[in-house]
Amino acid sequence: MRVLVPEELGEGERQHWRELRAKSPSPRNPFMEPEFTDVIGRVRPGARVAVVYEGGAAAGFLPFERGRLGQGRAVGLGVSDCQGAVLRQGLVPGAPGAPDARELLRACRLSSLAFDNVEAEQPLFLPYAAERYAAHVIDVARGYRAYEDVLRARSPKFLKTTLAKERRLGRQVGDVRFVFDERDPAALRTLMAWKSAQYRRTGRRDRFAREWITRLVHRLAETRATECSGTLSVLYAGRRPVAAHFGLRSTTVLACWFPAYDPEAAKYSPGLVLHLRMAEAAAAEGIGLLDLGRGAAEYKDSLKTGERPVYEGAVTRWGAGAALHWLGREPARRAHGFVRARPRLASVAARTLKGAGRLRGR
Repeated sequence: MRVLVPEELGEGERQHWRELRAKSPSPRNPFMEPEFTDVIGRVRPGARVAVVYEGGAAAGFLPFERGRLGQGRAVGLGVSDCQGAVLRQGLVPGAPGAPDARELLRACRLSSLAFDNVEAEQPLFLPYAAERYAAHVIDVARGYRAYEDVLRARSPKFLKTTLAKERRLGRQVGDVRFVFDERDPAALRTLMAWKSAQYRRTGRRDRFAREWITRLVHRLAETRATECSGTLSVLYAGRRPVAAHFGLRSTTVLACWFPAYDPEAAKYSPGLVLHLRMAEAAAAEGIGLLDLGRGAAEYKDSLKTGERPVYEGAVTRWGAGAALHWLGREPARRAHGFVRARPRLASVAARTLKGAGRLRGR
């Protein structure tokens, strides 16, 4: 096994990574492509890739980040919505020549490896999962009209109301126009400003206050690989942007990442309209799945057609680094789980966060 900085991977190794991913039974989420790891490596100095060999040939890749005392984390942890190793099919724990998770950690000089969005088809990590979550998805493999039929059957009022608001937006503000792949840098800056304000308004940590995340998004906006392309979608009313989303797409999956809208246009539900138009455009591009990610949200419940499981946890080896990982993450994870399991308490916590956000904004 070799451990490399992402930019040290040769084009042959990158192509082999893509071929292995193409053979995976998982949806081809762009977060699992070498281009995402490469961009992470340009903004996060601790990013590495472990290359696993079998009979002298590369058989798998494990992207990760190394922190202090050998504490490791899935590459892009905190912003990546899909994580894991990219391994040859059949190279599962217990099979001849298959890597063991703790052996991998030892070879990578890691004391622990934390993950929070490992996909279900990852037998290397699932034994170490502590929590299971639902990632909400929109299936448009049969086309956008079939998706609308699903929405009508499940909640006819939702679709009818949202489309009526879209028409009202056009009458009262300006002709509605949707751009699936907007290249205007000003539109991306507008989205990031809306999202930062939303984070503060709801009492959440502003991701765009962290320089590396801002740099990551700007670099990914310029990435145009076949299976990992930064995609900025914007809903306009007249010349005015009223909602936008930045995410990553492959040929078959649109990974929804940073959606936001202009609060002044909130009565028209521009965020919902935006997602409907994204689904329509994705289906027209041959993309069959929109991955809305994990986490409860009313708009996800309204739009989704199903769910996929993702897992959170950590592989650890005995030592000081593993102990620091447990002390740093486990109490908070258990506290979050305690709150999530009690809807009334979760509602109180959400209102408290929003109140704190309003106070900070004054």
